[in-house]
Amino acid sequence: MSDVIVSAEAVEEVRPVELAPDVLDEQLIGQLVDRARAGGVKLTGEGGLLQQLTKRVLEAALEGEITDHLGYEKHDPAGAGSGNSRNGTRSKTVVTDVGPVEIDVPRDREGSFEPQIVRKRQRRLTGVDDMVLSLSARGLTHGEISAHLAEVYGANVSKQTISTITDKVIDGMAEWQNRPLDPVYPVIFIDCVHVKIRDGQVANRPIYVALAVTVEGTREILGLWAGDGGEGAKYWLHVLTEIKNRGVGDVCMVVCDGLKGLPDAIETVWPQAITQTCVVHLMRASFRYAARQDWDKISKALKPVYTAPTAKAAEDRFLEFQEAWGDKYPAIVKMWSDAWAEFVPFLQFDTEIRRVVCTTNAIESVNARIRKAVRARGHFPNEQAALKCVYMAIMALDPTGAGRKRWTTRWKAALNAFEITFDGRLSIGRR
Repeated sequence: MSDVIVSAEAVEEVRPVELAPDVLDEQLIGQLVDRARAGGVKLTGEGGLLQQLTKRVLEAALEGEITDHLGYEKHDPAGAGSGNSRNGTRSKTVVTDVGPVEIDVPRDREGSFEPQIVRKRQRRLTGVDDMVLSLSARGLTHGEISAHLAEVYGANVSKQTISTITDKVIDGMAEWQNRPLDPVYPVIFIDCVHVKIRDGQVANRPIYVALAVTVEGTREILGLWAGDGGEGAKYWLHVLTEIKNRGVGDVCMVVCDGLKGLPDAIETVWPQAITQTCVVHLMRASFRYAARQDWDKISKALKPVYTAPTAKAAEDRFLEFQEAWGDKYPAIVKMWSDAWAEFVPFLQFDTEIRRVVCTTNAIESVNARIRKAVRARGHFPNEQAALKCVYMAIMALDPTGAGRKRWTTRWKAALNAFEITFDGRLSIGRR
């Protein structure tokens, strides 16, 4: 995926190769810098030393390429009668990390020379593409990226060109969406972010994210799926079957937000999996039905329900809540009653399991990054553009890998509890 921002969850950081001292002559560099300063030449910027050096290096590399292609050096008599020869140069401007650089590209009479370092019709070196993808993944709009490149590097890169660059990730996204997965996951979190798509008229559309925790305790985003807001069991059966066909034979628990038809699909695809409703989402939904001045009281009244030691105790506490608040807020009582079957499963487990599965906090940091990128765009022309934006935001998560160790350490206690509670099922993922 050379055209895609590389995820730290997929590969280790690639370090630049340092040239040996005999190749990178420090004395020569010093002389070049001194000459530039004496002649009033800037080190950076248009016409600066770095641009001139980049031009010379690229042209030298191209000259080496055509020499390899023809089989003889420039002005070498050995080329006489060879059937092909140099045929001058053509000028082209390429955008580089140090700004636009005009270079002379050599040609041959047969027209068979195919340069590699700067290919035909190539107008940007790969570093610029990587920069565009990185800035886009961090939420900058195409207009902001264009302005940034013009201001910092003096490079004129149009919004259309930036869109073309970011379109390169689509092939990588398809490959990522169909990659093989682990045979078993302790828990999968399913949540969604809403995006605005301009399809005739602007409308809110959900994009669902499935985030799994592996048996080693690392996070893995399994895929992205666009919906229309009216998803049911048939839709979720398709999504979960796709995940299963990629190798996931078993899941211990699936944590979700009361998505219609999802529990039935989970039971069909992974009969042993437990479906758990996110308690935080239940609480947030409860506040939507309550007056602001009652939020604290509602929160305190419901806490004994979701912290109860057993399912029976939770039911007793909920009856007490119903007696106290049922007349004023019957919609809250109905909502909890409807979600009860998917709410109580986690109450039978160890405290460590409760802590991680009663909420989708594990996915909230991912959603926060996605929402930042989505809000910067405002709205999207189509579903594909929205998915591309979300995918790029995901690929930019934790690029240094610094958060991976903290995440794994935090999950160790929960994974031990999963190992004991779901005896033998996690061992499949360690073979």
